[in-house]
Amino acid sequence: MSLEYTVEKIKDWAIDRGIHIANSTAQINKLFEEGGEIAKAFNKHNINGIKDGIGDVVVVLVVLSLQLNIDFTDCVNLAYNEIKDRRGKMINGVFVKEGDL
Repeated sequence: MSLEYTVEKIKDWAIDRGIHIANSTAQINKLFEEGGEIAKAFNKHNINGIKDGIGDVVVVLVVLSLQLNIDFTDCVNLAYNEIKDRRGKMINGVFVKEGDL
């Protein structure tokens, strides 16, 4: 199944449940809750929990973009276009942008 198809299914799911018009502040809070679940799974070396958490974060972000009337794919493309030519180097396991070196 393609990512585009899955994003559309997530949007349909949210619309069917009225989540697309729900409180965006609650959705932001859900994003941080799900991020915490990823961290918890990571710390326990629980790969299935990490996968579930990453998927949950994507769902939350798709729904948030729908609530804010922002195209999710545009957001991802914007981020990619910002990083695609970025240079830098790894320092202690963290990528540091060239401008921050």
